[in-house]
Amino acid sequence: MSMKDKMHTGELYLPGDDEIEREQVKCLEKLYDYNATRPSEFEKRQDMLKDMFGDIGEGCYIEPPFHANWGGKHVHFGNHVYANFGLTMVDDTHIYVGDYTMFGPNVVIATAGHPILPKLREQAYQYNMPVHIGRNCWLGAGVLVMPGVTIGDNTVIGAGSVVTKDIPAGVVAVGNPCRVLREINDRDREFYFKDRKITEDIFE
Repeated sequence: MSMKDKMHTGELYLPGDDEIEREQVKCLEKLYDYNATRPSEFEKRQDMLKDMFGDIGEGCYIEPPFHANWGGKHVHFGNHVYANFGLTMVDDTHIYVGDYTMFGPNVVIATAGHPILPKLREQAYQYNMPVHIGRNCWLGAGVLVMPGVTIGDNTVIGAGSVVTKDIPAGVVAVGNPCRVLREINDRDREFYFKDRKITEDIFE
């Protein structure tokens, strides 16, 4: 099995392999061009993302600068995904994001890890584990998601959280390490922020 094949199996591999580096540089060239676009070039950005990403649905928006080890090649977005400034996707293997999910500024989604054993790190070994983020999630500013994590549908991850383990659907989770704070409940149907009420006409 080649080093490139091992990128997606969870096995240890060497990311400095010649075949990997040649393909990765091509992806990073596209990413460089995307980040150099002007704010008025909305349609150009949309076309570029379709070329860069593994999959990207309708109505997705990524505010530059966007950072990704493979320029989004191993990223799979549903429809209407929004990312604020500074999204980083360490997409050495696959990252899956459901429809209507939102990323605050400076969120990091990491699939790559390195062995704890020092001797292996000296040799530059790496392994990758996929990340799955559900539909209609909101990850606040500065959230870090670690390799192999799954976040369920409709979940909110509080700003600055470090997500090291799976988080279920329909909850608010916060902290380092990130833990479930509470379920999304009836009060959330009445108030959108502290004592600020949701007006009925929003649902019409």
